[in-house]
This record gives sequence, C-alpha cells and structure tokens, in this order.
Amino acid sequence: MLRPNKSRPRWHIAVFLAPALLLYSIVLVFPLLDTLRLSLFSSNGESFVGLSNYQRLFTDSQWWPYFWRALKNTVLFFILHMLLQNPLGLLLAALLDSKNLRGRSIYRTLLFSPTMLSFVIVGFVWQLILSPTWGIAPAISEFLGVRYRPWLGLESTSLPTVALISIWQFVGIPMLFFMTALLAVPQDILEAARVDGASAWQLFWRVKFPLILPTVGIVSILTFIGNFNAFDLVYTAKGALAGPNFSTDLLGTFFYRTFYGFQLQLGDYAMGTTIAVVIFLIILFGSLLYLLGWQRKVVTYEL
Repeated sequence: MLRPNKSRPRWHIAVFLAPALLLYSIVLVFPLLDTLRLSLFSSNGESFVGLSNYQRLFTDSQWWPYFWRALKNTVLFFILHMLLQNPLGLLLAALLDSKNLRGRSIYRTLLFSPTMLSFVIVGFVWQLILSPTWGIAPAISEFLGVRYRPWLGLESTSLPTVALISIWQFVGIPMLFFMTALLAVPQDILEAARVDGASAWQLFWRVKFPLILPTVGIVSILTFIGNFNAFDLVYTAKGALAGPNFSTDLLGTFFYRTFYGFQLQLGDYAMGTTIAVVIFLIILFGSLLYLLGWQRKVVTYEL
C-alpha cells in the first residue's frame, strides 16, 4: 500500500492563493501599514516623532476635547442603533416569518428598499422632509396637534435624528439576517414544542431565539463596525462641520476634517492618520471582544 508523502510541499495551494493574497495586500495591508507609518512622523512627513502625535491627541487641549466629543457622539450613535435598529429588525423578521401573513415578499421588499438608496439621496430627501420652511414634517405635526421643532437644526436633537434616519435606512439588513436564521430553524423542533403546548411567545423566546443567538452576535458586531466607520450620512445631511455646533460630529467626520482640511482649517496628514489608527484600534478591540467574549461562549447548534 502506497502512503502519501507528507513532506512534499503543496505548491499548488500557494499558487492558487497568491493572486488573492497579492490583491488583498495591495488594497488593504499596504494602506494600513502606510497609515501606521504616517502617524509616527511629523506633519510635514520629514522627521520621525514616535508616539508624539498620539500624545497630542490624548493630552493637548487643541485636540483632546474635539476627539472626546466625536468619540462620545459615535458611542451614542452606536447605542441608538443597538437599542432600536436590531430589536426592530428582529421584530420585523419574526412578523415576516409568520406563514399566516399575506404579501410577505412585498413587505420584505419595501422594508429593504431604503438600504439600496444612496446616502446623498437619503440625506437630501430627509433634509427636505424635516425642513421648517418647505418640508412636510411641520404640516404633519400641526395636523397631529404636536408642536414642531426643527430636529435637524437643534443641538439637542440633531444626533438622535440622524441616527433615526440611519436606522430607517438600514433596518432591512438585520431583518434579512434574522429572517434567514429563523427560516433555518428545523420544523420538527417547532412541531415538538407546539405538541408540548408552547404558545407563540414561548415558541419564539425559548426555542427560536436561543437557536439564532450566533446571528444576533454577528449582527451586533457588524453594527459596531458600521457605526464606528459612519461618515456618509452625517456628511450629506449636516456637512463636514457636522452641525449645529459639531453636535453630530462622529469619528469619521472628525478624521475627514483633520486629514483633508475644511474651509479655513488646513489638512494635517499626521494627526489625520493618528485618528484613523485610533479608530482602527477601537474597532479591532471591539471585534476581539466579540470573538473571545461572545462567540466562544454561545452554543452553536447544527440545524
């Protein structure tokens, strides 16, 4: 009997993986390493300054208050998505999973369609809707007997308003994730629970929800990564200055103004890349926390 030669190198694997690895390195690895390099140099890129840029970001009064404000806004932006978008997506998925509901495909399409819209269109349309001058929101508020407030124009309400617009646009994504997971639950398990007298609520909460917990974790980490990279909607709805008075300023818009400059503010490559590296480290820490703290503890069932 011939035995395979285990010491023989498998060059064909390297040959097949090489194009993908090369493309990945050019598009992702090289820009990341170059960003790390730039964050360790002075603003003119001529002298190596080590971690001085990070020290300035976290201790200098010209940088730290603005970074802290953007970080707080980003965390609040993420919390609003976690508290509203994902539970709403799960609720819609549970409703659309009901076989007694007619027109499920139509509802599913309508709920997912805002996700396919451009950020520019969404930001512009919602600016028109909420405009106190020519929008329809003041007329609706008057019809309902509610005092209208320019939610996008007030410091206290602008960030939650932008977050709600984002939730409206992207609630279809967690809905589809949860629907796919719910459809994969075996019918024999559900039938056995029904035979044991489980109600519709018990069927969902005690049978379906534990089985889709891995999907809940995936949706949560995708929400975290997406929100800490958020930029487009704030930029189209409130501009690079993230007004009013920087109340909608996220880490993404703070990085944009710092790196590219805006109006009278000159671009600073070194501090911009420093902010980008800090954002990367926050997302990396959150992802590792999910992989080590959540994914390893959640029991995955073979469905």
